[in-house]
Amino acid sequence: MTPSTQYRRLAAELRAKAQQEESPAVRAEWNHLAQCYVRLAEQADKNQRTDIVYEPTLRSERRDDDTVSP
Repeated sequence: MTPSTQYRRLAAELRAKAQQEESPAVRAEWNHLAQCYVRLAEQADKNQRTDIVYEPTLRSERRDDDTVSP
């Protein structure tokens, strides 16, 4: 199961909890948390489509002016 699928499943569970909640304040918090999981799912989908390759530079390949002065 992909991370985005897991996040969406958790969001659905939280929405179900919100529907069962009597307190409007607590219901709003459950719904807010569910929306956060939806955003995490969307970000996980974006991350899955992104192909980033990190290749660190070896010290011997760096130029002297690449260093940052305090």
